Amino acid sequence: MQVKEVSMTYVIISMNSWIKKVADGAIMLILLGFLLWILFPVGVSAAEPKVTGWLPWFAWESGIESASENIRKLDTVYLFTYEIDREGNIVNKVDFEDDEWEDFFKLAKKRDVELIPTFAWFDGAAIHEVLSNKRSRNQLIEDIDNIVDEYNFDGANIDFEQKQSRTIDYFSRFLRDLEDELGSDDLTCAIEARMPPEHRWRSHQIPAVIEYANDYTAINRYCDRIEIMAYDQQRADILINDKRKGVPYMPVADNEWVETVLDLALEDFDEDKVYLGVPTYGRAWDVTVASEWYKDYTGVASLNTPRILELSEKYNAPIGRTAGGEAVISYFPEDSVWKIFNALPTPAGTPKGFEAAAKALLVATYADIEIPVRIVIWSDAKAIEDKFDIAEDYDLEGIAMFKIDGEEDQAIWDLFDRR
Repeated sequence: MQVKEVSMTYVIISMNSWIKKVADGAIMLILLGFLLWILFPVGVSAAEPKVTGWLPWFAWESGIESASENIRKLDTVYLFTYEIDREGNIVNKVDFEDDEWEDFFKLAKKRDVELIPTFAWFDGAAIHEVLSNKRSRNQLIEDIDNIVDEYNFDGANIDFEQKQSRTIDYFSRFLRDLEDELGSDDLTCAIEARMPPEHRWRSHQIPAVIEYANDYTAINRYCDRIEIMAYDQQRADILINDKRKGVPYMPVADNEWVETVLDLALEDFDEDKVYLGVPTYGRAWDVTVASEWYKDYTGVASLNTPRILELSEKYNAPIGRTAGGEAVISYFPEDSVWKIFNALPTPAGTPKGFEAAAKALLVATYADIEIPVRIVIWSDAKAIEDKFDIAEDYDLEGIAMFKIDGEEDQAIWDLFDRR
């Protein structure tokens, strides 16, 4: 077979032509891909909100058990164990030397879950007295930092509530200096919910100057993360109170209210610092029912899911859902002389969960008398799922549950299996 001679020049020219075609094709693919990305952008999904929660000193054993069982679903556990006394001294309500605590600390470290102690204070006058004095303020900062260092915690969570407006600048200075003292450890700040003025007062009652106890701008500057305690709403929002008329309304955290609080807070807070505070409990109220309206509310007790489910079964009280997204039951307690009304038919159109309340209103209106009825409104797994979705919609960094004590609705942990 004859083999044709091929000049080296021809080979080189052919290879250059081939390389040029390949390069041109690659460039075209890149350009096409870029054009498609511009015309049809593929959304980059943000990370799901982180899951954190407070483990309280008053239920620490069951809290450790619950947190341990669900440790893979948690990013941070706040140890709600330290309280500050009148003089500014830090008191630990538990003993971290107990075996249960030591085992939990080891487990959290193994699973790479942050442990951050909360330093709680609920005495406005004492807070002002300590923080307004440079020496006592600096001593408190040093004490907090020493505790963080002693146990190798990941930071400090500050929960100073009921502060006075005159303390606002001293509190900001305290956060500034504490953040500096903590160095690479995180400073996290649990902050009370704030509403727009028109949600707190009627238009003619809005103060000319509103005095706040928290400087949101300073808090955003000095705190690495911010937990907004969006719960214990009750009757605070007059606009939503009006909207929810027709049934008893004493929410722990109405979804609409939560979004109102977030809309205002995010004017000052960076969303990637914010954790939405989410309740895992409920409250029982005795409602005074008068002719045509639900007149007064008297607090009875804070309740957790297991006890509420017992009450629902005991009184054959159907579990309903409020317009704000929370679970609700109503009933006449066994010691109530009005429990005979349980035999009455439920008025047509009554939302599930408000049966006893509707019967009380029917009789009170007909007879022009006042009748007490009990309602329980609580944050169950469905309500918490709503809050998780809100945090996701607002691109928040996470949620912070109060509280993890073993008596939270256990179905909430299934919500985080998707993570």
